[in-house]
Amino acid sequence: MSYKIKLGLAPTRRDVFSKEDAWKHKELIEKKLKEWEIDYVNIDWLNDEGLLFEDSDAEKVADYFKREKVDAIFCPHVNFGTESAVAKLGAKMDKPLLLWGPRDDAPLPNGSRTRDTQCGLFATSKILRRFNVPFTYIVNSTVDSDTFKKGFFNFLGAANVVKALSNMRIGQISTRPEGFWTVMYNESELLEKFGIEVVPVSLVEIVDLTKDILESRDDKLKEELAELKERMDVIEMSDEEAKKMLALKLALKEWAEVKNLSAIAIQCWNALQDAIGIMPCFANSELTDIGLPVVCETDVHGAVTAVLTQAAVFNSSSIFFADLTVRHPENDNAELLWHCGPFPYSLKAEGSEGKIGKHFILDSHAPGVAEWEIKGGKVTITRFDGDNGEYKLLMGEGEGTSGPKNKGTYLWVEFKDWPKWEEKFIYGPYIHHVVGIHAEAMLPLFEAVKYIPHLEADLVDETEESLQERLR
Repeated sequence: MSYKIKLGLAPTRRDVFSKEDAWKHKELIEKKLKEWEIDYVNIDWLNDEGLLFEDSDAEKVADYFKREKVDAIFCPHVNFGTESAVAKLGAKMDKPLLLWGPRDDAPLPNGSRTRDTQCGLFATSKILRRFNVPFTYIVNSTVDSDTFKKGFFNFLGAANVVKALSNMRIGQISTRPEGFWTVMYNESELLEKFGIEVVPVSLVEIVDLTKDILESRDDKLKEELAELKERMDVIEMSDEEAKKMLALKLALKEWAEVKNLSAIAIQCWNALQDAIGIMPCFANSELTDIGLPVVCETDVHGAVTAVLTQAAVFNSSSIFFADLTVRHPENDNAELLWHCGPFPYSLKAEGSEGKIGKHFILDSHAPGVAEWEIKGGKVTITRFDGDNGEYKLLMGEGEGTSGPKNKGTYLWVEFKDWPKWEEKFIYGPYIHHVVGIHAEAMLPLFEAVKYIPHLEADLVDETEESLQERLR
């Protein structure tokens, strides 16, 4: 999975305003992009100015951007801009498009104006709507402003979500657990509506690959086991059981690399315990921590959620895949986010004991379950889900809080209004599985949805206006 965006830069001007001022602001914008180490291509080859102002050039620029495989387009209006050329470029590219212009200078002493950038932005936005081209807008501001910086990087996050969706391949290991009707999904709809490919494999194949690694790579497994024992307590399992757990991790990783997977949804119980006698939870934890989310109970929609969420923040923090389980015994707005043991070790709370134990619910009590509380702070909570042909992306935020100790991996999270969240999950289309991340992922996710047909953003506590206010 690539977490880097290549930007197509197409600054635009109009003849009736100052060409000199347009060129000056083009230079300032490129200087800022280089300062931020943005991967971009410009259109300096197009004409002496490297600016878009002729309708007939829109197709040339689109062809060039396609050859360069850009992921998104930025059309800063360095003076009024040529709205028709920008709209035609946007329509031909079908990529996330950023619309912005540097704030205009004061009128000259004689009363004339050099750019009228804001007026041009009003014009271009209208024509983009006529062409049915979705776009992102940053409020008219200076190139050095926080408003421009926040809006620009939020757009890049949104573009990365769109990129992640367009290349998404989810590995499905075995069928769903028999009793889990909640994780049913429509594979053909995921492909038809979103281009998401599901790559199935039988549990037997994964078990066979695990056994092959056990037999052929004992030195590698001993090395990994020694490193593991330095990090955490593994006294509840034998060395042979621990090696099985580590071999499973390698098997999943290698299968994902061969199949070019974005994430994995695994049937984590009960067949796996019958086959090799371990839980996959710790393996899931370790792989999620390196940017390959592995989600429980064959929840393909959960895997999609994980990929979108980590793409929104360029994989800057590990996601954790959780059950919504019980309300806090004392705090009416807090909820336990828990799962048997797949939360990444990098998220472990300071002072929380790190250990790998045995499953405390399943009859097998198989080993391989991570046990720790993860760190608190601000977390974004998300869920991609759908039924009856309609799909939504739920998003909201909470704050880690204190609460009773639990087996497995867990975090108590306090919300602004938990009953409102509870009703969202009751009335659907969501199930009890969510993705959490210790980062502000909601803003880029919300922005990304406007570029994704058949998907609706579902805000719990925020509104579109309140999100835009954050960016302004």
